[in-house]
Amino acid sequence: MLQRPLSGVIAAPYLPMKPDGEIDWPGLERYMDWLAIQNPAGIAMNMDASEVIALTEDEQEQVIRVCIDVLKGRVPFLSGIVAGSTRSAAAKAERYAKLGVEGFPVFPPFPTFSGAPVPSEMIYQYHKAIADAAHLPIICFQFPKGWGPDYSPDILRRVAEIPEVVAIKEASFDVAQTLSTIEVAATLPRSIGVLTGSDTFIFEAMMMGCNGALIGFAGTFTRELVEMNEGVQSGDIAKARAIWRKLGPIARYCWRAPIRDFRPRMKEVLRLQGLIDCAAVREPQLGIDDAERAHIRRLMIDNGLLT
Repeated sequence: MLQRPLSGVIAAPYLPMKPDGEIDWPGLERYMDWLAIQNPAGIAMNMDASEVIALTEDEQEQVIRVCIDVLKGRVPFLSGIVAGSTRSAAAKAERYAKLGVEGFPVFPPFPTFSGAPVPSEMIYQYHKAIADAAHLPIICFQFPKGWGPDYSPDILRRVAEIPEVVAIKEASFDVAQTLSTIEVAATLPRSIGVLTGSDTFIFEAMMMGCNGALIGFAGTFTRELVEMNEGVQSGDIAKARAIWRKLGPIARYCWRAPIRDFRPRMKEVLRLQGLIDCAAVREPQLGIDDAERAHIRRLMIDNGLLT
């Protein structure tokens, strides 16, 4: 059950694929089973990390069915809502709710929400329609600056009026924006969680006041990130910092420019861990070269993450 304010580490895993770019369904089942025992606060598929834009509508729904069947209620399961109109987003949320999805990170509808300023009423009505259609928890989504609407204090206050909004995924990759979101969330009449989505400074964002994370990097090293967040929230900063000292170099390397390549980079991490068989991504995304693969392997060895 996803409560308001939502806290903890929610994993946004990757989608195992075969070398030809088709989904590796048995691999997805094994990967979901591994994730479930890492004790995340939730698992969110049909996100950027799982290449949602490259999937057909049927594939997105089949991902939901397969994951829910494997998880069997052990971990709350969420699905991203990616749509180009309010009507289609609400319809998708209603369908997903019937499949057993327990909550929705809501992507801004592109290109409508691109470019500033975006009227707060437009953003409010979009999220309200999804909430009214499914009556399930919603996580609004702060993208990196320039990619979508920036959640100004006024916009965040307006959207947080919707009872189903339990958190914001703060993925601006911007310290000032992160701090603003944390400060505004703390003053709301009914608080919401602030979950960092900025993979390059997860520990630092938690130290700033984020309640946890909804993040692609938690698709691996999941248990370690759960323990890091617990350390920050309980005041055991030394423990949390020690974990991030090992994980941070991998996160910063995988999310360096061009940021779109975080998918094949992170899939290579998973392949080295033996969690998936292949680091393939779906076209037009390209894979990484031998030099990057070797560098990722060296980083993992140097930080005691691979023997």
